[in-house]
This record gives sequence, structure tokens and C-alpha cells, in this order.
Amino acid sequence: MNLIAALIGTQTKLAQFGNTDLTWILNILFYVIFIVFIFYGQKIQMYVILREVEVSLYKLKFIKEEGRKIAVETIKEIGKAQTDPTDRVDRFLEYFTIGPQNLDPAGVVWKLEHILDVRDTRFKDEVKAMAPASDEIQVNNLENTLEAASALNFIYKVIRHYYLLGKKTLSLYVIMQIQMILPLVMKEAEAYASALKAFAYGQPIGDGAGALVAAKLMHGQETRKIAKDCVVATVPFEGRTAFVIKAEGPGGNVGKPGDAIKAVIEENEGKIATVIMIDAALKLEGEGLGEVAEGVGAAIGGPGVDQYKIEDSLLKYHISINAVVIKEDVGDAVSPLRKELFDSADKVLERVKQVVLDKTKEGDKVIIAGIGNTIGIGQ
Repeated sequence: MNLIAALIGTQTKLAQFGNTDLTWILNILFYVIFIVFIFYGQKIQMYVILREVEVSLYKLKFIKEEGRKIAVETIKEIGKAQTDPTDRVDRFLEYFTIGPQNLDPAGVVWKLEHILDVRDTRFKDEVKAMAPASDEIQVNNLENTLEAASALNFIYKVIRHYYLLGKKTLSLYVIMQIQMILPLVMKEAEAYASALKAFAYGQPIGDGAGALVAAKLMHGQETRKIAKDCVVATVPFEGRTAFVIKAEGPGGNVGKPGDAIKAVIEENEGKIATVIMIDAALKLEGEGLGEVAEGVGAAIGGPGVDQYKIEDSLLKYHISINAVVIKEDVGDAVSPLRKELFDSADKVLERVKQVVLDKTKEGDKVIIAGIGNTIGIGQ
């Protein structure tokens, strides 16, 4: 359409200068282009979009292959495997998990938990087989590395599927759907590419902001294991007794905070004044990185098993629940921890202190749970 507008402008200027022959040529050219756009405009648009998706697909393929390469090299370096782990890594990248049947929803949470436990065990067994010399912390980090590489592989395959489907069917609507979400997909893929290096070297990531706050609270205190891959420390806090919970670090781990919170509540026979959960939250465009907000409810992501357990325990004993979140986008969540997020931990501690002072009285018991991947963050 810009070309047609340019031709109209040129035609008008030439007519003013009296160049009749050239004006007629431009007139004919204008009508030819106009007719072409009427009958073939959609196809031209489709081929332009296809080309745009194809360029992004090549970039995704490069990111995916680079992720696979990093995973293989990290396993070779850390695991000291006797055989080449490449075939096993390729097989791992194609793993999938089938969710439970929810046609009859009764008991579906426990079915889902069982499937996730089997998945976790299977992944760890595969990593140990690929990297026999790795310790428990390294196994967790390598598992996270492989999962990031697997996510990249999945993203690439989905985009390739719609690209080839659109090319085969020549359907503008199929192609437009993938083009519209492509910027978000590329942003997510680049985030996972960043995460690969963080997981490979055991660096803290943005998703660990909640765990970092808990680590600051329990630093120097005695910790004990309370649930699978979770630890708790009993900390004096503003005249109250705080049970501070986080995933066991510094390996890449999210633990089972649902079981941990439930266990602490049962140990204290439900005599808990309030539960405060700290987690990373997805920020909206325009919001600042590391902004802190507070509210109510179980601040935890994932498939929902832990959230269900927490809410069930709270309901049983009628315990209030508060949430403090640190704002970040999806790229920051899986990338190495940025300074803004690290600095926000002190702001969160102030908010937690204020919540405790406002909602409880001296001598009360409270639970403070730092949620998130605790890679690179010890106790």
C-alpha cells in the first residue's frame, strides 16, 4: 500500500509538469499493482509472514542446539562419564509427562503428585546414570540444566510444527497465530538459554528471590529437614517464634513446601498465628523490576499440588495466610539473579516484619516460607 501511495504522489507531480507519456505509464503501473494486490495481496502477506517465522525458527534452532551442547559438555565435565552421554541427553530431551485423568476430579491432586514424584525420581536416576561422579547438589543442578534444554527443544518443535503446517496448507490464519505470539516465544526461549548457563554453573536465579529472603532470616541458625528437600529453622523474630522454611540448597531445588508447611502446623497442633509466603511474581510491563507487593493467599506456582496442601492445612485450623511477592518477568525468573532482585530482599524483610507486627502479638508462632528454586542459595 505504501508503494501505491508513492506511485500516486509521483503521478500527481509529473502531471503538474506536463510529462504526459510518463504519466500514462505510471497510470498503467498503478492499476496493475492495484489489481495484483486485490487478487494476491493475502498470499503476498502470507509469504512475508512465513519468511519472518522462518528467520525466527532458524534462531530457535541455533538456541536449541546450543542448549543441547551446553548440557552435554556440562555432564562430561562434572559427571566424568565413561561413555559419551550424548545419546542419553537426546533421549532425555524428548521425555514427556502425561497428566492424570480428571474426568472424575476426586483425588486428582494425589494422582498428580504421584506422577510428579515418579517423574522426579526418573529424572534424577537418568542424571546419575549420565554423570556417575556427581554429588547430590550437582545432580540437582544437572537436572535443571537438562530440563531447560528440554524446554528449548519443545519450543522449537512447536514453532516448527506450525510453520510447516502453515506452509503446507497455505493458510494465512495458521501462520498469523504463530506470528502474533512469536515475540513472546522468542523472549521465553532466550530466557531459557540464559538459564542453561546459570544451572550449569550453580548460579542463583531470579526465581530464587523468595528462597534468598528465607536464607537471610535463617542464616546462622540451626536447620533441620522437615519434608522432602525442605529445611526449617526456628528463629526469634520481633518477639515471636518464626519457623522459616525454604528448599534445601545450594543445589537446584524447589522442594515440597506444601508438605513442609503442613508438617510444621501439625507439629504445633495448629497453634500458628499466621503463615507468610514469599515468592517471585510475574510483573506487568511498566512495573519496575524488584518491586515488592503484598496480599493474601498461597504465593506459589507449579502444578498446584503444594498449593492444595497448604490451603487444606490452613482451612483445617483456620489459620490466616499472607503473601509478599517480588515482581519480575519470565526472563528474569530463570536468568542469573540480578542486582535489583538481590537488593529487593531487604525490602521484603521489612514488609514481612510489618505484617508480623500488624497481624500477630508477642509470643505468637508464625511460619515464613521462602518459595522458589534455591540453586546457588544455601541455608
